[in-house]
Amino acid sequence: MSDNTLPRAVVLVSGGMDSAVTIAIAREQGYQVHALSVAYGQRHGSELEASARVARMLGAVEHKTVHVDLRSIGGSALTADIDVPLDQESTGIPVTYVPARNTIMLSIALGWAEVLGSRDIWCGVNAVDYSGYPDCRPAFIEAFEKLANVATKAGVEGQGLRVHAPLMSMSKADIAREGERLGVDFAETVSCYQADAQGRACGHCDACRLRAQGFRDAGLPDPTRYV
Repeated sequence: MSDNTLPRAVVLVSGGMDSAVTIAIAREQGYQVHALSVAYGQRHGSELEASARVARMLGAVEHKTVHVDLRSIGGSALTADIDVPLDQESTGIPVTYVPARNTIMLSIALGWAEVLGSRDIWCGVNAVDYSGYPDCRPAFIEAFEKLANVATKAGVEGQGLRVHAPLMSMSKADIAREGERLGVDFAETVSCYQADAQGRACGHCDACRLRAQGFRDAGLPDPTRYV
């Protein structure tokens, strides 16, 4: 049963390790978590299945999946017929960047937060061990929070909407250690850009390499299931 005396938070959940730790941090800080995933036309559905597992496992009071067709505009290796780079470190902004994805996801989270009467949106973006995405940087989160407070009824009436990005300055090793402390079962998460239908990882894309290195640097066993 949920405790309706707790403040409500909308937490974006992708099914990966970062968003799982973000839910756990929000719960530890006393929020009632309303988990939100976006089916945007990504390559595989296993990350969405992982999102549901993670939300349930970490005590979200509900989990909602909203469908948005970003495949119709393409422009990314995750939403179009463009190969995901394997066994090589991407430079600059890589082809796995999905145009406007985080802006769209946060906008949906903002709408739901306003409906729920929540003042808090949480997301697992990270500016340290990331793939160069412009929408994973502090400037983007700060700008979106400003937008949220001038673009909504809640904001202009003075409720003060906040966007929390607790992992922003953490390395993947820091995130792995924090998840271990909070009891996150990383075996239930999926990070791979091209995981198979069972959620098994390729072990070769940027996301897989960053995740594996994070567990190594943290001195923790890697629970990832590989193909």
